[in-house]
Parts: sequence; structure tokens; C-alpha cells
Amino acid sequence: MTGTDARRDVVGQGVRETAAGAPAVWSRDFGLFFVARAVARLGDTMLPVALAAGLLEHGYGAGAVGLAMASTAAAFAGLVVFGGVIADRFSTRRLMIGADLVRLGTQSLAAGLFFTGHVVLWQICAIGVVNGVAGAVFQPGVASTVPRLATDIQGANGAIRIAESAAQLAGPAVAGVLVGLASPGGVFAAHAATYGLSALCLLLLRLRPLPVAGRAAAGSALRAFRTDLVDGWREFRSRAWLWGVIAVWCLYMIAVWGPTVPLVATEVVRHHGPGAYGLVNSALGAGTVVGGLLALRLRPRRMLRAGALSLFAFFGFPATVGAGLGVPAMAAGAAVAGAGMSFWGVMWATTVQTQVPADVLNRIHAYDVAGSLAMMPVGQALAGPAAGSLGAGHVLLTAAAVSLAVAAILLTIPPIRDLTRADATASAAA
Repeated sequence: MTGTDARRDVVGQGVRETAAGAPAVWSRDFGLFFVARAVARLGDTMLPVALAAGLLEHGYGAGAVGLAMASTAAAFAGLVVFGGVIADRFSTRRLMIGADLVRLGTQSLAAGLFFTGHVVLWQICAIGVVNGVAGAVFQPGVASTVPRLATDIQGANGAIRIAESAAQLAGPAVAGVLVGLASPGGVFAAHAATYGLSALCLLLLRLRPLPVAGRAAAGSALRAFRTDLVDGWREFRSRAWLWGVIAVWCLYMIAVWGPTVPLVATEVVRHHGPGAYGLVNSALGAGTVVGGLLALRLRPRRMLRAGALSLFAFFGFPATVGAGLGVPAMAAGAAVAGAGMSFWGVMWATTVQTQVPADVLNRIHAYDVAGSLAMMPVGQALAGPAAGSLGAGHVLLTAAAVSLAVAAILLTIPPIRDLTRADATASAAA
């Protein structure tokens, strides 16, 4: 049996179990993975607060905070493709546990630096680089772990999206309380603890074994690594729906998401204050929870088509801020946008996990992540100059218009629009 056949057999089994009424998502092992993802996301959303409060407290400015954050993002984006190759050749669970333990150590070290007051920017940036490398090793394994834990892959992705969204809502608030009660060092210590708990949950997992064809054989290290890298790229290019979405998503990152995030923050804070921005951001997070709940219930036959339709909802986020509407309208636009983005995210993740063979899934997911993130810094960098030339409101209205165009483009590409979900294909074949 090939890796693809085995994967489709597992997906088909999931369809039958769901039809029979047996739970297809929740189990002891999926619960452990669910907790691992939720607590890790909680810690990650606490980190910006800790960095900003800690570095400003020690005399550094906003540029230093940005540099510290960028050190992690750059290392992650630059190395995640190689992390995918490594994940396809070794045990993904061990790699993920190792990455969590590395970050447990680095964040504990950062907590010690802030507790003792010996804070040097290059040391914080170096810790950020190590965290980015660990993240690049960890992230590819997430995609291949979900199908090994749950037969209802879409339901599993929806549940994880809800958990991550809820954690994103709670993280900044928890970090603010910890900064007030203890110090920025206390937030770093709590962040380190989330990685420790994530590693423990992953250690307790019992994963279904990969198909024989899905296990990477050991070989001469450098040659095998190059071969796997090339094979992963070949598999990526062979799927028009996959590289088509990534190509369109590059435009989305440059013209929509990249400028929207910083310009919405500056415009809302400037005209309505930080409290209003917190409300708008919370509405965005609440919307993502709603989108995850919808993704648990709706089972479209053409998942990418349904996801692309949901992307039209993002229009309201930049449009309401760019048009200078009131805080209630901006919060409503953010909530609807969050629901649309969250639903798309579940449709996309499930499509990749069910359409791609297990033996190359980690590499494909790594190319997906790298391609999705590559253009975001470009959009963020262009946001300031564009706002200076055209005005922030005009840039946000343009981003809103481009978001509609991106959703429409996705619907005009036949391999994306007409792709049928894998479990529907397996069920028809059976």
C-alpha cells in the first residue's frame, strides 16, 4: 500500500466512523495535543507584552523591541523549509519535544536576565534567534501530527483553531497581570512553563505509526538532505492548487495583511486610544473563535471554494478603519473578518493534510508556511512609506479592495475552485 493509499484509507475510515456516530475528534491523545497547542499559543501571545515592557523598562526603545521580535521571525522564516526536510526524515514527535525543551531553556534564561536586571539587547536577540530555529524545527511536524491523532481532520483543525484563538485573546491580558504583579521576568518564566507543559503533553502522546512508505530512510546525510529538499519542491510544484494559493497569498501578505495590522493599530490608537484598539483586537479574536466553530459544523465538498468565499468577509476590517467609522463599526468589521479568516484557515489546513501524501507532508507544510510568511515583512515595511504618501486611510481602503480581489482570484482558478475534498473522493471510490 502506498503512502497516499494508506492516507486515503485512514480518511475513509474517518468518514465511516463519523457517519456511524462514533466520536472522530476527541480522544486521549488528541486532547493532549489540543492542550499542547493551546498552552504554547498562550505563551506566544504573552511574549510581545513581556518584550515590550521589559526592554522599555531597561531603557531601550521601540526599535529594540522590533529588533528582538524580528530576530525570531527571521530565523523561523529562513529555516522552516529545512525544518520540513528534517521532520520527514526523523521522528516528528521527538523533534517537537526537543524544540519545546530548547525554548524552555532559552525562555528560562531570558527570565533570569530580566529578574537580575542584566539585560543586554544582543543577548535577547540571540535568544530570539534560537527560539526561531526551534520553531522552524517544530512547526512542520504540526501538519503531519493532526492526521495521526484524529480521523475527522477538519474537526480537529477546527478545534485547534478555537483553542489557539481563545489563547490569543487571553495571552496579552495574562501577561499584563503578570507584569503588574511580578515583573517582565515573571512573564518569561510563565512562557517557559508553557513550553514545558507542551513538551510533557507531546511526550505522553501515542501516535499511529506512519505507513512504511511514509518513513524516511536514513542515508548519506548531505546527499539525502538535498534529495529530500528537491523532492519536496517537486511535490509542491506538481500541485497547481497548492502553489496557486501560495502565489495569490503572497499578494495578500504584501497588499492586505502586511499593511493592515500596523496601520489599524496606529490609526485606532491615534484617534480612539489604546482601549479602543484592545476592544477591536478582542473582537477580531472573538471572530476567529466563531469561524472555528463554523468550521466544526460545515462540511463543504469543495473546501477551498468555501474558504475563498469566507475571505470576502475580511474586507470589513481594513475598510471600517480606513473609512474612519466609529469603534462599534470597527469592532463589528474585525469580528466578521476574524470569522472569515479562521474558516479559511481550517479549510486550507485540512486540504493540505488530506490531499498531500504522508511521506512529504512535513516538507509541503514547510513550503506552505515559508511562502505564506515570506511577503508579510515586505507589506509591513511598505505600510509606513505608503501611508506617508497616500494617507493611512487610503492605504487601508486599498487593502480592503485588494482583499476582495484576492478572494475573487482564488475563485477564478479552476484547480483551486474545483478541488474536491479527499474524504469525499475516498467515499465515492469506496
